[in-house]
Parts: sequence; structure tokens; C-alpha cells
Amino acid sequence: MKACSVTDPTGTPMNSVAPFAHEALFYRDEDDFLAGTAKFVADGVSRDEPVLVAVSEARIALLRERLGVQADQVHFIDMAEAGRNPGRIIPGVLMAFSASAPQRRVRMVGEPVWAGRTELEYPACVQHEALINTAFEGRRGTLLCLYDAGELPGHVLKDAQRTHPVVIEGSRRTASEWYTDPAELADIYNVPLPPPPLSAEQHPFSVGTLAHMRKIVMAHASWLRREQVEDLVLAVNELATNSILHASGRGVLRMWREGDTAVCEVSDSGSGFPPSFTGLSGFGIVMVNLLCDLVRTHTSHTGTTVRVYLGR
Repeated sequence: MKACSVTDPTGTPMNSVAPFAHEALFYRDEDDFLAGTAKFVADGVSRDEPVLVAVSEARIALLRERLGVQADQVHFIDMAEAGRNPGRIIPGVLMAFSASAPQRRVRMVGEPVWAGRTELEYPACVQHEALINTAFEGRRGTLLCLYDAGELPGHVLKDAQRTHPVVIEGSRRTASEWYTDPAELADIYNVPLPPPPLSAEQHPFSVGTLAHMRKIVMAHASWLRREQVEDLVLAVNELATNSILHASGRGVLRMWREGDTAVCEVSDSGSGFPPSFTGLSGFGIVMVNLLCDLVRTHTSHTGTTVRVYLGR
């Protein structure tokens, strides 16, 4: 990593003058975590900035104890729950909080990648971090993303340097030499999905069979809770409708079960949903992410596949 001072020509820290700052904090233990976050949060409270902290419940408890009465002015969210689906973090956590104070500079702490993340989830995590740089462009605020350098493998920390313009380690704040254009990085992690099992149901669909498709999804997921079945039907219907409107007018639905999780996959010959959370053009995939536990997408020269997971 290139060592350099991240300041403007007057010596003022860049994140105090830039409209939006996206920084990664590498920490190794509880003391590191508190040293890197407590002052950042307390300064936001002192400046009357709305402050969000989205980390694990254990980290929330540590920070509450350190902040004392100031913790009452901080909005805490359990990231393990709210950010279980990485694609939900931008619209459902960060954008939602930022929109609650549209005229004020916001300060946010998040931990989107932790040691328990699966290989299936990880590409969506990197795409989420890359998209933050475009989704929040021009907005006023600072987002500090936490990475447990004592637990996470080296390639995860390297990716954090590629998705964050600024990286903090201890008292050292540096401009990342590895920062990569968000669109390029999102494309790098546009990786093929694992093949469906041979037992997967397969159903071609078109505009005339949408109603039937909704019924077979409902039957497939009948062992889930009623509200989950409704969410899955709505998500798959949105994906299929997108295929009909923006691809060839048809597609293929595949369905299977993985333990306690229902999996549905919609494939078509189109170029997919736009990777945007900043306007109505991306509303469909935002809704799908808000409804499901995980959403993975792969687009190639032959078309797009979107796979959704929803479990008990």
C-alpha cells in the first residue's frame, strides 16, 4: 500500500471537505475496534451529525459501553440481521438512513464482511462495496467500513483496498494504491454461479404463463412461513417480468431446495438489471434484494441469471 498523507493542500483531512468519503478501517482486536470507531462516532454526535452504526450485536455492546450517554444519540443496527443479504445493505440500511436526514451530513459505520460470510455471499459483498462509491456520489457524509484483519483472509483485505479510496490502520490513514474503478471491480466479481442440482425443477415461462409460474413457486416453497412464501413469489415474479419486458419475452425458472432454504433462479437472454441504487431504473432488483436472504447475479454474452435464496 502506498504511504501518503490523505489531505488537501492546506493539510485538512480529505474526508472533512469531500462530499462523501468511503473509508476502510482494518482492526485486529477489541481495543483496535474501539480506538478506530469510538472517537469517529463521538465526533459525529458532538457535531450534531446523524450517526449510524451497523455492526454485530457484540460490537454494538462494546461501543455502547465506551460511548456512555452519547450512545443514546446513535442509531444502532445488527448488521448480521440487516445485512445478511449484502445486496440489501445499500438500499435497506445506508440509503434508508441517509434519506432520513437529507439536508444534513451523515456519519455511518458498517461491517459488511465478517469471518462467517460464505464463499457464495462474498462476491455480492465486494460488488456492494464497489457500488457504494457510485451510489453515494455527491451525497454528504462519511462511511467507515470495518474489516477484522485478525480474522479475514488476505484476499478480502486486498479487495477492501480496491473498493475504498482510503484505508486506515491504527493511526495511519493512506490513499489506497489499489483502488479500482467501481464498474470494473463489479464486473470482475460478475462470476458464474454454481450449477443447479440435477434434481432442480425447470419451467420455461412467457407473459402468458406468469400466473402459472407464481402458483408453482408457491407450491415449491409451501414449507416456508406464509409471509416468506409471499416474498419469494413476489421476488420471482419481478425477475420474470423483467425477463419478459427487457429480454426476449421469455425465460426459464429453476427451483430447488438447499437444507432449509428455497432457491429460485431466473435465466434469460438479456443484459440484466442495471447495477444502480440511485434511481427508479434499479428499483426492481432493489425490491428483490429487500425480500430475499441472498441474491446472486451473473451476466454473460449469452444472457443473465439471477438466483435468489430464502430460508427459515
